[in-house]
Amino acid sequence: MSLTDKLFILFGGICALLGIASAIGFVLSRQVTSENGRATVDNLNARIKAWWVMVAIFAVSFGLGRGVTVVLFALTSFYTLREFVSLTPTRGADHLPLVAAFYLLLPLQYWLIWTDWYALFTILIPVYGFLLLPSLAALKGDAGEFLLRVSRIQWGLMLTVYCISHAPALLTLDIPGRPREGFLLLFFLITVAQFSDVMQYVFGKLFGRTKVAPVISPSKTVEGLIGGGPPLPPGPASGGSPRSRRLKPPPWRSPSSPWASSAAYRSRPSSARWA
Repeated sequence: MSLTDKLFILFGGICALLGIASAIGFVLSRQVTSENGRATVDNLNARIKAWWVMVAIFAVSFGLGRGVTVVLFALTSFYTLREFVSLTPTRGADHLPLVAAFYLLLPLQYWLIWTDWYALFTILIPVYGFLLLPSLAALKGDAGEFLLRVSRIQWGLMLTVYCISHAPALLTLDIPGRPREGFLLLFFLITVAQFSDVMQYVFGKLFGRTKVAPVISPSKTVEGLIGGGPPLPPGPASGGSPRSRRLKPPPWRSPSSPWASSAAYRSRPSSARWA
């Protein structure tokens, strides 16, 4: 089965689930009469519509190839960073580092991912970007709340560009015998994230009592976060298919604890530790 066939089946299954969810939301909107109930149903239907839009966008980008998908995530980072900056207090002296963040570091990060320059796109922002931004901010000579201002831009860039960019970076993975399977990994990542969001919403509405951060996010509850974490798709969460279990490396090759990692490191020849 080709990659196109696999993606067609996966997107078809997602569309079928969304169709069922849309039908349920429509029925609930006709039957629920209480004010709180209608607010919940309206919220649910708004989420379902947003998922339809997301599925359509990702289906088109996946169909057009890696380049379009990378551009899609670059635009996502751009608008997310813009939203972050609009909610963050800035000063006139921050103009130059903001220009560098939007028009230098952001496109450069995604260009490095497009060209599969792994050694550089993994350190561009957390190393070179974190050094460049305060240097540019210092050129204006404004020392007022300097560290606070710079750290806002740095971590906004880290969250909205660096972290998001690692999603399309999955497309650059070279899996022996499975060319272009990175699209399936990206599909899995998005599906798990959305599935967790759905379960968090459902558990929060049904059992939510304890607010996590009432001022920052009043709708998030401890019960919702607990319910949204464990219910992952059973196959990948439990180790995948029997074939994937046979391919699982032995413990000594992938230590799962700091003690095992330390022991494996100390057991290496001294000449190889700095290789």
